[in-house]
Amino acid sequence: MKVFTARQAIFNRRQHTVAYEVFFRDGIENVFPKGVDPTVATSRLIVNQHLNVGITAITNGKRALVNFSQQGLIDRIPSLMPPNDIVIEVLEDVEPTDEVYEACRELFHKGYRMALDDFLYHKDWERFLNFTRLLKFDIQNTPLEEIAPLVEKFKKRKGLKLLAEKVETQEEFMLAKKMGFDFFQGYFFCKPEMIENKDIEAQHAMTLIIYHEALKPFLNYTKLASYFEQDVSLSYKLLRFTNSGLFVLKEPIESIKQALVYLGEEQARKFICLIATAHLRKNKPVEIIRMSIIRARFCEQIAKHVAPGTSDSAFMVGLFSMIDALLDTPMASLLAKLPLSEDIKTALLGEKSLLLNTLELVKAYESGSWWAITKKAELINIPQDDLPDMHRNATLWSETYETIS
Repeated sequence: MKVFTARQAIFNRRQHTVAYEVFFRDGIENVFPKGVDPTVATSRLIVNQHLNVGITAITNGKRALVNFSQQGLIDRIPSLMPPNDIVIEVLEDVEPTDEVYEACRELFHKGYRMALDDFLYHKDWERFLNFTRLLKFDIQNTPLEEIAPLVEKFKKRKGLKLLAEKVETQEEFMLAKKMGFDFFQGYFFCKPEMIENKDIEAQHAMTLIIYHEALKPFLNYTKLASYFEQDVSLSYKLLRFTNSGLFVLKEPIESIKQALVYLGEEQARKFICLIATAHLRKNKPVEIIRMSIIRARFCEQIAKHVAPGTSDSAFMVGLFSMIDALLDTPMASLLAKLPLSEDIKTALLGEKSLLLNTLELVKAYESGSWWAITKKAELINIPQDDLPDMHRNATLWSETYETIS
């Protein structure tokens, strides 16, 4: 599945790029899609971009300005991204309520920078300025001559920078620069640039089940992990989130359950709600995803017979064994972004081990290569006659939730 994001550079007074604003897109047309709720748009942007290849991959390591709606702020959605990677852009239709204030204040004290979009001064916004670092003025909506008094007032305020957006001509740039603006954005410099990536489609039914489980008073990590394990897309995004820079990992992740437990209830619930907001729409899983799930369960069952202590790792090897094909990206590049143990990574990269031998036995069974099956089964010391039942059980297990809608 293709996913799209647009970025537009933000320049300083010397016309050097210092940041990018990123925009959600749902197709090749470089416009915000009609009828999409802003909260859903931002959730899908985070899922499609940040939890897929990483937001910094399209900003060249510079900060990304990301739009957040009122509900997104109240739900603390920005806290799902590292504070050093983004600037929280508060949309112009957000109301300066006490609830929004508390959310912004909390995020500020966690290290996030705030920007007010399409700023028009009102006394109710005054208290927000204590933790706002950037004011954006739409100079097409409010001409520079009209906002001159505001610019004069706020450019003297310590710690506060001003950005002129929708700068379309040389004259507007020069006038805004003369007035004291620090940063500039608009068609005079560049139009938003489209970025295309590939993503794995999540199963609608499984997303619903996981979301339902996350709404319960107490998280059942074992049950949640069993659901994640049946969707390679959700498992991949979970591990990307765990390795996003928000957390200091003290040890490699060996299983999906370990990743969920490591996040804790609050962050796990936030992550699941983000996924649900972005992907709750019905789509049938592609065959390669179903194969990944069957392969994972098959590997796990074999490992339980030959080396029970490796069953979790064997599941992960099977689950991610086709991730390179799904994303059209070299396996080594993908594994560098995932907090998996070295045993899992080396097996996926083809280094000889019990885990790799288990995966190769499963692949041989899939292809019907009976000579290879015999050889691999003897190598890891598992009766060849046990394999048909294991494969049948793995197939039935993968289909358990496929018919739920």
